[in-house]
Amino acid sequence: MADRTLSLEKPWNWKIFFLQWEWLLAVIFILVHVINSIISPWYLNVGTFLNAPMNFLDKAFIVFPMMMVIILGKIDISVASNVALTSVLMALLYNAGCPMPLAIIAALFIGMILGGINSLLLIKFPELPAMIVTLATMTIYRGAAYVILKDQASGGFPKWFEFFAWGHVGPFPFILLVFTAAAVIFGIVLHKTGFGRTLYGMGSNYLACKYSGVKTGRIFMIVGLLTGLMCAVCAIFLTSRMGSTRPNVALSYELEVIAMVVLGGVSTSGGTGRIIGPLLAVFIIGFLNYGLGLMNVSAQVILIILGLLLILSVLAMNVQINRKKSPA
Repeated sequence: MADRTLSLEKPWNWKIFFLQWEWLLAVIFILVHVINSIISPWYLNVGTFLNAPMNFLDKAFIVFPMMMVIILGKIDISVASNVALTSVLMALLYNAGCPMPLAIIAALFIGMILGGINSLLLIKFPELPAMIVTLATMTIYRGAAYVILKDQASGGFPKWFEFFAWGHVGPFPFILLVFTAAAVIFGIVLHKTGFGRTLYGMGSNYLACKYSGVKTGRIFMIVGLLTGLMCAVCAIFLTSRMGSTRPNVALSYELEVIAMVVLGGVSTSGGTGRIIGPLLAVFIIGFLNYGLGLMNVSAQVILIILGLLLILSVLAMNVQINRKKSPA
């Protein structure tokens, strides 16, 4: 009788490999650059690819924790208001006499506290949908920013603070290096650690994980704190880029961040998604906005395009998931 061996690894299939969502994103990424190069003959140069991301990478830091939130099957629409309130409080601390380095550190803790409040509410009141909880905190955080500054601006930051947004380390923008480091760290956490596997498990079957002894409340809290931390990082880079802050900063950031995550192939049903997809989506939407800016397209039209892109990406993902589930 011949010996039989069992293997858990699936045989490599070139068709499945090249039909992955990320390849479509790569094609879209190339098309965006082709269109932008047609719009502007000075577009295709090294300076554009290195310096253009300085205008949109601040919001991209929120993509990493938002990916975790959506993998869990939740949503957080309070991130932009978190950015605004954190930025306002950082400016308030500095103008009250706090040294700028301490104000920056305080901003990181403020962002984490605001993100932790969302998680605490979801843990204590599990019957409440995440959409309702974060809608409430979105309104509270933005309202608090208006109460503090009213309709005024606050700035006067030290000259060196501009380095966060506009500084270079050699030929590379500082913000691009920090973003790359964050992408590597979150990629390892998501795909190479037990914490990441737990996120996918909870997104796929929350009740099974809960009754198997997984400390789901702790997972929610960690994700909330990470979301708040990245909102604070976004607030620091955004404030540095603008040189001042107002209560209405980061408007529509939540739409763009969610669009980047969903376009990147992270299912809104939870449990699926890889970090490479949202990374590609960050630069697709960022350079798309950059190209539309070259055409002097208004911000309102850009929002409409982002909304349509979000709907189309959700529909395309649902079609792909249903095709995978259908019997051969």
